[in-house]
Amino acid sequence: MSAISTAPDLFAKPGADARSARIVTAAGLDDALDALPDAAARHVRASGFEAGASQVVILPEGAGVDALIGAGAGVSAFDIAGAAMGLPEGDWALEATPYDPTETAIAFALGGYQFTRYKSAKRQPARLVAPEGCDAAEASRVAAGAMLTRDLVNTPAGDMLPSHLQAVAEGLAAAHGATCTAIVGDELLAQNYPMIHAVGRASADAPRLIEMEWGDPSHPRLALVGKGVCFDSGGLDIKPASGMLLMKKDMGGSANVLGLASIIMDAKLPVRLHVLIPAVENAISANAFRPGDILQSRNGLTVEVGNTDAEGRLVLADALTRAIESDPELLIDMATLTGAARVALGPELAPVYTEDEAFAQSLKDAGAACDDPVFPMPLWSGYDSWLDSDIADLSSTGKGGFAGSITAALFLRRFTSEAKTWAHFDIFAWNPTARPGRPVGGEMLGARAIWNVLKAKFGG
Repeated sequence: MSAISTAPDLFAKPGADARSARIVTAAGLDDALDALPDAAARHVRASGFEAGASQVVILPEGAGVDALIGAGAGVSAFDIAGAAMGLPEGDWALEATPYDPTETAIAFALGGYQFTRYKSAKRQPARLVAPEGCDAAEASRVAAGAMLTRDLVNTPAGDMLPSHLQAVAEGLAAAHGATCTAIVGDELLAQNYPMIHAVGRASADAPRLIEMEWGDPSHPRLALVGKGVCFDSGGLDIKPASGMLLMKKDMGGSANVLGLASIIMDAKLPVRLHVLIPAVENAISANAFRPGDILQSRNGLTVEVGNTDAEGRLVLADALTRAIESDPELLIDMATLTGAARVALGPELAPVYTEDEAFAQSLKDAGAACDDPVFPMPLWSGYDSWLDSDIADLSSTGKGGFAGSITAALFLRRFTSEAKTWAHFDIFAWNPTARPGRPVGGEMLGARAIWNVLKAKFGG
């Protein structure tokens, strides 16, 4: 599979003959009804419309507007995103938006997302005429990047193993004039990526390091590393059946990185982009790596395997080492790394670890502005000794069981000490419950916030 399909037309064409819709908050409902003709106001009351988030009511002729869209508390453009499936099919124009026009268009487009690889769409979403002041090209690229991420995470592992993920990266590279290479199977040992090989060697679909390069070599170098564990059985420390049900999403870090890369390249951001994806299946066979094994890493540190179900940090370590060898100005990794991060922050917040406090604050501010919340977490050095091993340079899991997300980040820090600026995202990449614009399934989490910071940092 060389490509993932997404909606081809996210927005109505300029000059489209569109019906009109008015955004109404719950607090502003009474005033909105007073502004309607009496017959239309009675119709709205009879319909049960309360201006809840993404609630829609179609108005009778002569109302002066064709529909009302509820925005609930009116906190975010995503409050109206569900209207993409609530309004009748066709083209719609908002009278006005209380939100940033570009963010409004992005949210509305994502509200119409459906995963259709194995099942036909229920219907076509309503299409929005780009609101006044909207950067339509920006909205389209960001929505398309998020849809790519969702499609990748939603695809079952049988159709999204390391070789499939490589094909997607190659297709994306071809579309943007980038180069894409892969180091596959035993060649990983020959080229010194021993931990990627160890984690993935038990699978019939060979492990690999996928690398993409794009942009002018004279521009600042930006490295993005995405965890690509295409399915995680837990290895010999096997997960229970219930724990495997969502493990197709364990490549959510790579999916977020590829979605972000597509945005960066489409926008022609002036960077030299370096994407690295260690793509493996953590399978079980006679040659699977074992708890207690000592693994050599690319940077020379030896690692005692504490649990084969903590495999993501191992493949990331080799990829991060490779990224630093090219001396990037900024290094970001994204991974569905720990359940501990979900316990700490749940599925909706993207935890980020970095020692650059100004960068952390910029990510937090950008996430708040685009409703892609990012929460800085502590790289608490007091726990670093928990990674000590009696027989190796460090343990992959440490002892004690506390602060699992922090200790995982501290493990990665051992391999990023030479980075100029490094940030680690421990994301969920999945919506367990539906919210407006965010259906159940794969999700771009943290990457829209990163994009807004990259635009400001590198002048896009």
